[in-house]
Amino acid sequence: MRPVRFPLWILLLLLLFSSQAWADRYEETMEIFRNAMESRDFFDHAYGYAVFPTIGKGGIGIGGAYGEGRVYAQGEYVGDASMGQVTIGLQLGGQAFSQMIFFEDERAFREFTTGNFEFGAQASAVAITAGAQAGAGTTGTSAGASGGRRDARTVGNYYRGMAVFTVAKGGLMYEASIGGQKFNYTPR
Repeated sequence: MRPVRFPLWILLLLLLFSSQAWADRYEETMEIFRNAMESRDFFDHAYGYAVFPTIGKGGIGIGGAYGEGRVYAQGEYVGDASMGQVTIGLQLGGQAFSQMIFFEDERAFREFTTGNFEFGAQASAVAITAGAQAGAGTTGTSAGASGGRRDARTVGNYYRGMAVFTVAKGGLMYEASIGGQKFNYTPR
């Protein structure tokens, strides 16, 4: 049997479209938050932001979360970020969500890009694509609700120069836990 050979131009087209799809998930996530009433103005006034298209989270007593994203300063893509979280407490299930972190000024941006560790306490309930959440931690308190990806509703204000918004993508998770969240930044 003869091996199947693809012309070089087909391989190049496949690579082009696969990298385009990768970039589109960031643009799509930012568009969801631009369309959400409470977060749209943050794009116009923030020094920068970090966008995480999908963060997966799960737990039974002990839980964890992980997601990868991009960081922007003054509208320019400047690096990549990853988020890891470990929690302990009353929790059961799994969920996926998108997250945006806005930096009010250059000081807040620098604080984020140094990879500071944050402890927090949170309570949340997410069912399919509708969700509600509240949290309290070293960055302040927050609350929000989301009906789904196309009709995102978020609530938030800057606290110590950062504002965090989430939109539920799916899953089922009940949680009252304490944990730590760590962000790692890699310049482009």
